[in-house]
Amino acid sequence: MNPYDYTSTTPQFNLQLKRKNTDWQHYAVDFPTAFPTRYEEHHTAMGEYFQPQGTDKAPLVIMLHGVGDHSVVPCRFLARDLASQGIACLILYLAVHSSRMPKVLRKAMPRLGTDEWFEIYRTSVIEVRQVADWAGSRPEIDEERLAIFGISLGGFVSAITMGVDERIGAGILFVSGGNSGKIAQKARSGILQRNYRSSEAEYRENQENYASYLAEVAEKGLEEVAAPTSNYLMDPLTYAHRLRNRQLLMMNAKWDVFIPREATEDFWQGCGQPEIVWFAAGHSSIWFWYPAIKRRMNNFLRSAFGM
Repeated sequence: MNPYDYTSTTPQFNLQLKRKNTDWQHYAVDFPTAFPTRYEEHHTAMGEYFQPQGTDKAPLVIMLHGVGDHSVVPCRFLARDLASQGIACLILYLAVHSSRMPKVLRKAMPRLGTDEWFEIYRTSVIEVRQVADWAGSRPEIDEERLAIFGISLGGFVSAITMGVDERIGAGILFVSGGNSGKIAQKARSGILQRNYRSSEAEYRENQENYASYLAEVAEKGLEEVAAPTSNYLMDPLTYAHRLRNRQLLMMNAKWDVFIPREATEDFWQGCGQPEIVWFAAGHSSIWFWYPAIKRRMNNFLRSAFGM
């Protein structure tokens, strides 16, 4: 069973114009989620849409932020720049955005249980797929040219989405990786160490079990193997084999305290060693490299979209 399957219906997206200039129109977006959880705040997905002016059949980049709201800001800057070049962008507010985060989860962050995290991942991936449905109904968007850009948690969601939905033809994964068990154990972040690190013996056993699961998935196929824990189903590394020969760009920080280099390299190997760029920075300070990041993104997307 694929936990990211959903019933695809005619998209009911509401768009409200917020701003326009000679290059683009900026809309607030909301739509009912196809995966409503027990929390009412998660029932309505929200985001921002930047539509290029005077462009027919523009490609679309779906942008996903990390935990919290702060990484929405660079998404907006990038979206404005891309829209000015004729590339439409939709910034999707994930279930961890403050506008959608229930108080009970906000108080518990970052120490959520497996069930809560799995709900967040399922909601997020399914909502990205709904955006792809919507893109197919928009006359100004070329549904054959869809890409995704994900930051941190958004990068995890992006990788999983590409693994279950081939309509997303290209991906940019930013300060992201795979092998969540290794991330929890090897990260230098105090938050992750306090909340998710296990004993060394337990860690080794979990890694051996996960490696066995991945080997069975490679042999039989993802849908034919029962995952012993939902943790495996929300780990990007589980889907990495499906990203081989796909158009991918990875951008990572050399001194990332949240995503250890070895976890990024596990995912990179699993994807078939796509292009990867290492910036001399940390998880957040990487944005000091914004001009280089923007240039890399522009070049990658223009190539992926045949522009």
